[in-house]
Formats: sequence, C-alpha cells, structure tokens
Amino acid sequence: MSEDEEDQSPPPSDLRSQQQQQRPPCSPNKSRNCISSSSQTFPDHVLENVLENVLQFLESRTDRNAASLVCKLWWKVEGLTRSEVFIGNCYALSPTRLTQRFKRVRSLLLKGKPRFADFNLMPPDWGANFAPWVSTMAKAYPWLEKVDLKRIFVSDDDLALLAHSFPGFKELILVCCEGFGTSGIAVVANKCRKLKVLDLIESEVTDDEVDWISCFPEDVTCLESLAFDCVEAPINFKALEALVIRSPFLRKLRLNRFVSLEEVHRLLLGAPQLTSLGTGSFKHDNQSEQEQEPDYAAAFRACKSVVCLSGFRELMPEYLPAILPVCANLTSLNFSYANISPDMFKPIIHTCHKLQVFWALDSICDEGLQAVAATCKELRELRIFPFDPREDSEGPVSELGLQAISEGCRKLESVLYFCQRMTNAALIAMSHNCPELTVFRLCIMGRHRPDHVTGKAMDEGFGAIVKNCKKLTRLAVSGLLTDQAFRYMGEYGKLIRTLSVAFAGDSDMALRHVLEGCPRLQKLEIRDSPFGDVALRSGMHRYYNMRFVWMSACSLSMGCCKDVARAMPNLVVEVIGSDDDDENREFVETLYMYRSLDGPRKDAPQFVTIL
Repeated sequence: MSEDEEDQSPPPSDLRSQQQQQRPPCSPNKSRNCISSSSQTFPDHVLENVLENVLQFLESRTDRNAASLVCKLWWKVEGLTRSEVFIGNCYALSPTRLTQRFKRVRSLLLKGKPRFADFNLMPPDWGANFAPWVSTMAKAYPWLEKVDLKRIFVSDDDLALLAHSFPGFKELILVCCEGFGTSGIAVVANKCRKLKVLDLIESEVTDDEVDWISCFPEDVTCLESLAFDCVEAPINFKALEALVIRSPFLRKLRLNRFVSLEEVHRLLLGAPQLTSLGTGSFKHDNQSEQEQEPDYAAAFRACKSVVCLSGFRELMPEYLPAILPVCANLTSLNFSYANISPDMFKPIIHTCHKLQVFWALDSICDEGLQAVAATCKELRELRIFPFDPREDSEGPVSELGLQAISEGCRKLESVLYFCQRMTNAALIAMSHNCPELTVFRLCIMGRHRPDHVTGKAMDEGFGAIVKNCKKLTRLAVSGLLTDQAFRYMGEYGKLIRTLSVAFAGDSDMALRHVLEGCPRLQKLEIRDSPFGDVALRSGMHRYYNMRFVWMSACSLSMGCCKDVARAMPNLVVEVIGSDDDDENREFVETLYMYRSLDGPRKDAPQFVTIL
C-alpha cells in the first residue's frame, strides 16, 4: 500500500474532536430532544438495534467519524459496530481507551513514528512499541483477524503473543517496522493456521538463521499474499517451492534477492494464478547445475494473470526481455531497484499500454520518461527515485521528463519526483495538463535551487500547482522558495492535508500563511527552514485539529515551546535532542507536537523532553 493513500485518511472518531473531552457527545438542544422524545416511544435497545443495522453499511472512516459525532447514542452504537480501526499516531490514545471505545474490532491499522524517521531524522530508539497494544488486544479482542503496522517497533515476543492469542488471525502487514527477526516470523507462520497475508515491506528483519518458510502448515494453506523482499537472509527454496504449490489461493508473491532467476522460473510454473510478482534477483545463477538455461519468457507467458511486477534486484540486462509476454497486461511496474538505461527500458515500456502505476530509478533518464509519456496514457501514479542521491551530481532527469509526462499522461493523480534541476514552466504546464493531481511531491536535491533556466525562485511553479490542481491533498516542496510560494499555498490549498517543507521560506510569515489559510491541514513536516517562535505561535488555533507538527533545524526557542505546552494542555509537546541535552537549553533541535486523549506517554527515552 502506498503511503500517499493512507496519509489522506482522516483520524478515527476518538481523535477527531478534542471538544468531546469538555462537553457531552450529544448536542443540548435539537439532537438531544429528538433522541429523548423518541426514547419515550421506543426502548433504548430498539433504537440501538435499528442504528446497528444502519451503521453496518457505513464502510469509510469519514462516514463513521461523522456518524459518531451526531449524539451520544450514535457515538455509543458506532463504537459497538466498528470492526476496522485506524490510528494515525500510536501515542494519540492508549490501548485501553481503544478497547473501551470499540468492542468488536477485527482489524487494526496502527502508525508509529512520523515519516521523517525514514530519513534518519529521528533517533532509532524513540519509541512506538507494539508491546502494549498487542498485550491489551490479546485480552479484549480474541477474534482479531488483521494487524497492519507502520513504523512500529515490533519484537519477536510481540509476534509470539499475537500468534498465540488470536486463533482466527489472518493478516499481518509490517511496513517500515523493526525489532523483530526470522524467529518471530516463524512463530506466526507456524501458529496462525488461517493466515492469508504475510507482507513484510521495507522492514528491518534480523537474520536469526531460522528456516521460517518451513514453519507454514504442511497441508494446503490459505495464503493469498506473501511478501518478503526486504528480508536480507537466504531462504529454504525447496520449502518455498513446496509452500507455493500447496497454496492454491496465492495471488501475490514478492521474493528477496536470494531467490535466483532460475528459482523464479520454477515458482512461476507452480503458480500460474499469480497476479502480483516480486521477482527477487533477476540474474543467472552461476552455480546452477542445469546444462541449458530455462525458457524464462515461456514461464512468464504462462502467467496470464500477472498485472503487477516489481523486484528486479541485481538485474542482468540480457534477461529483461523475458518479461515482455506479460507487459501488455501490466497495471503496475516497479523498477525502483533496477539501474537500467533508456535503451534497456524503452522496449519494455513501449508495450505497457495499460500501466497505471510506475516506479523507477532516474537512470531511465528524460528519454525513458518521454517513452512512458508516449505509451502509458492510463498512468495514475509516478515515482522517480535517485540512483545517485549526491547533491553535487548532474541528475539524469529534469524538467524535460516531467513536462513530457504531464503532456502524455493527463490522468495522473500522484507524483513523487527526485531531480537536480527544475523550471517554473514545467510545473505550470503540469498544473494545467494534470488537474486531477491529489499528491505532488517534488524533491529538487540540493538547497535553495532556483529555476535553472531563469534563475528565479520556484514560487510561481508551486503556486500554479496549488491553484490549478483543485483536488490536491498532499504537497512536498523544495528548491528556492520565498514567502510568496507559501502565500499561494494558504490562498489556494484548501484541501491540503499533508505539507512537507525543506530548506524553504524567508520568514515566519511563510508558515503563518499556511497555518491561517489551509483549513484541512493535518500533518505538517518542516526541516531546515527559518521559522521561529512567531510562526509557531501563529498556529495555536489549529494544533488541536491537526494530527502532528514536526519541526527540525528551525529557529525555535525552548521558552516558546513551553508557552505552547502550557496554553494547550491536551497537546503533547516533545523536544527531541541528544542525550546530553536538557530542558534548560535555549534553542530546540527538533519539535514534535501531537494531540492525545491520554496525555504524555510514559516510555519517553532520555533524549526526549515532554513539556
């Protein structure tokens, strides 16, 4: 699942309104009178039964949250009928409050560290532990079926408790998690007999030298999805091959780099029903005992249902044409680990007319992006990552590739683009050509880089994006930006929920434009920008309605942060620094603020000061 879609979702009803802590959940006038008069005719349990039957048809979190705010009775029944809970910050409420509010939860999606942790801007032992959650849910939700965690510290003991506590457990998804190893995964594979999904995505998995693949049931399994491409440890291929054969419902299989191309060939022959394949290593095994190489293209041709391809680690270019037989049906293609040239890439992309999601390294160059634009008219999501992230390198993609994409892929909805140079003209063209954009993240690597043709700030380009892309909910800005760019964001970015800023702005006024002008802002991430106390104070009317604010390497004083903490008692204000820092320091290295229904956390490490 991509981070872009998740982050646009609203928080659960428990976190939706801090006002519920100060007033009854029911309006004192019309709503209460309506319920009261109805109660004189119908017993409460009758009304509850009716509401239960109605609310079971509400599936979106937005509708659920709105229903829970109608009145006290609706709040109560909504809590009794919600089976799926999303918590965008594991410290926004306690596990106990979760189980008291929602009685019938079968699925939990829980997020921990803020996203900047992915860029090593947060100490690894900051917190976000799964232990209190799994121990509480083990007692309250014995019927739990699904756990989806992101940026959470998960231990082997946590996985063992999960596996032993929920006999009907079916889905485990760990995204960007850490703390566990192959021994913990082995327990899940062995004990969860009804397991359908085991997805390990961009997580750090310790190699305990445990043959976890062999721990799955020896009879027919319920597996539908198995992803372990992030596991940096060899696996028992014979056990994997046997597992795939006895998993008739398997549709998604993503392999790590220790699975060779010859082994992928054997797996494809045993699982022609696959729809999503992560190819693992895409090179010949020099130690293979086969006298003649397999017909890889024939194996792919037999998998007529494959619509998603990823992997291609350790790619040998001569084998890439083997995927051509499935390219015509692909809707998703991920080359983000493959260092391929335009000459290698173009014969592949020219057959991908149905492609909707495309990720790649910038090694495909502007020439490769032009080929995408000429072929992939249905493209909805594009991500281009840097092969060489050094700021002083001459990047192979530029405004030429981005403008070609905007002209050829008019249905584009989400963009993540790393480059070394950009122009306002290219961004203005994209704003006109792709008005359906909901996510636009442009990372111009290097600090304060202007339009490389005119030498001007990138204000007008980003201004056009927020003005013309009316559905924009997520924006990440970079390059040389003045306060004018932020004025545009405040004036036109009325749907923006997530804003990421790096090395931008002239003064406090820039942040003030955003905090006063973007009414739906939920997440604000800022680093290395000249925003100080005045900027921070300008948003005090907004912070209770936001999920979090992150500011690092700015110009904040400890005194101002203390003032905010005193004025907003339901806001947790964390100051993060080195171990030898203390509360008496004058300036703040990193500020992390978030709303919480249960006050400050109890597991803050020494380098975190909670004001």
